[in-house]
Amino acid sequence: MKEPAFELTNDDLTGLFGPKYSRTPTLGWGPRQRLAAGYFSPDDHYEALVGKLLAPGAKWCDVGCGRNMFPDYPELAQQYAARCKFVFGIDPDDNVRENAFVHEYFQGLVEDCPTEHTFDLITMRMVAEHIAEPKRALTAVARMLKPTGRAIIYTPHKWAPMSMIANVTPFALHNPLKQLLWPGIESRDTFPTQYKLNTYQDLRRHASSAGLSLAYYVRLDDCRITAAYRTLNRLELGLRKSLRAIRLPHPEACIIAVLDHATT
Repeated sequence: MKEPAFELTNDDLTGLFGPKYSRTPTLGWGPRQRLAAGYFSPDDHYEALVGKLLAPGAKWCDVGCGRNMFPDYPELAQQYAARCKFVFGIDPDDNVRENAFVHEYFQGLVEDCPTEHTFDLITMRMVAEHIAEPKRALTAVARMLKPTGRAIIYTPHKWAPMSMIANVTPFALHNPLKQLLWPGIESRDTFPTQYKLNTYQDLRRHASSAGLSLAYYVRLDDCRITAAYRTLNRLELGLRKSLRAIRLPHPEACIIAVLDHATT
């Protein structure tokens, strides 16, 4: 499901890519390989879409904000926060107290948040897969969303291999598995998963039950599983190119959805 208002252009993505990956004197092998392959990660898409929908003077709520809305790009969080009139964070973890970009925060679940503020944009980055009660969570989002506001959900696809593995793997093994793929990730940044809002059908059904509509949905190839391993990553990018040539999706994927108030 695609909507022109939310479609990202190559200029949108390259405009973010350059500053993001050129923060060191030399561009690393990973970004160089991806750029040569014409590939932008789901993170790149999400960060560019937030920038596209975050108007100057907006009120922004980030659900699951942690210590930084964009863990791999804190400068962008600072840039977007400076654009806003008010930034509010929601997170059940103590790390929300370390977030320097929010004006106020609530430590807890979004469905329990008592704020009376309403927002132009609500973002949920890698949060939906942890939500145990989708209807309650999205009802809270609908309550906090201005009549013309929008909510962005960015999450792994339920039927991607890594999601399916996580679904059947004991939680105690989640962080050791992630450490193999992404060395240096901290155990405090690993949380139990549910995958109740991770398909088009589930998003649409639960959004409708909360009085929201699914305005935009896109499935994005995710080639970050091998991101720490140069040769493997080159092979994965090549596999993606081959699959696209025969109109088949890359197996590993994330999804981005935009929700707004249902019109009658």
